[in-house]
Amino acid sequence: MPGLLSQLDTQPRVRDFLARAAGSERTSQAYLFLGAPGSGKLDAAWALAQALLCEREGEHGCGACDGCVRVARHTHPDVHLLQPESATGYLIAQTRALLEEVALAPIRAAGKVYIIDRAEQLRANTANALLKTLEEPPSGVTFILLGTSADAILSTIVSRCQCVPFRTIAPERAAAAVERAAASTPARSRVAVAVAGSPARAVEFLKSADRQAARRAAITAVDSLLHADEADILASAKEVILATDAPLAEVESTQKAVLEQNADYLSRGALKQLEDRNKRELTARKRSGIMEVLASVRSLLRDVLTRLEGVPGGIVNADVPDTVERLASRASATGVLHALDAVALAESRIARNVTPQLALEVMLFDIRKGLTCP
Repeated sequence: MPGLLSQLDTQPRVRDFLARAAGSERTSQAYLFLGAPGSGKLDAAWALAQALLCEREGEHGCGACDGCVRVARHTHPDVHLLQPESATGYLIAQTRALLEEVALAPIRAAGKVYIIDRAEQLRANTANALLKTLEEPPSGVTFILLGTSADAILSTIVSRCQCVPFRTIAPERAAAAVERAAASTPARSRVAVAVAGSPARAVEFLKSADRQAARRAAITAVDSLLHADEADILASAKEVILATDAPLAEVESTQKAVLEQNADYLSRGALKQLEDRNKRELTARKRSGIMEVLASVRSLLRDVLTRLEGVPGGIVNADVPDTVERLASRASATGVLHALDAVALAESRIARNVTPQLALEVMLFDIRKGLTCP
């Protein structure tokens, strides 16, 4: 099984740069990956983590050892993904907990990796506590920060990291990469990219029947809005949430197995550390699933707008043409634009930790209003 670094086909310069750094064992203690959403920054962060924690001597991301497999499945106890926990960004309590955890020894590997998503949401009060650790982390600790632009991130953070730019990937090129990697059809690859964002996550989406079922549930919910009453919309939102939660069962099962395997030789403090990490991972996975559902809805509405505006070319959601045509026959372009605004607002609310089901319910009511109003 090839390592994750070798799969970064849409960012060859980044792939080659990170592969050279890992191969020469001259990686930086802190990286700042910069690029637009969907450019594959998070995929590259996991790939670098795998290269750093590979257990096979002389290899840097073999893809086959236990460490590489755990990183690929996002279950390695020494890889930590952090995301902001408040509407205003990272909490000072998050930074304090991070600094306490950084000082602890690795649980399984020789080192540890911390992936800090949305680094632009590290404000002055939280960033200041992190600066010294970023500049001089404990031996074996690597930080990978992800952001959209260096201008949006505190200059004191940028100056302590090695910046790695990611270029924007055209949807067609991303879909072609997914088609090759997953041996998928062009139509399914386009859908996967629209829903999952980056090529690597799109490949994983195509491997997951549960995630594809969640997309279908979201499309069905929007399709039924033209004739739905309030009770129907609330029931649809609940069904979408249940479908979104379905993939988490396998994650929870894996986490439980890892805890049981480590229970005999880890200290109580280390086990608590692992349990806390598992909870954070579940929260992040749940949010990611909801965002995929919203991306599915946005993609469908864009197809409807394409039909209304007579834009040449095929629709992305070619597996549900009847739904696209049905919605286009009843809605106006202005109404669809309002519906797309409702999706963007739901994404913003979930990013601010609004309850996903509530955000989804409000979104569906707003979409119905946009689609049915003249």
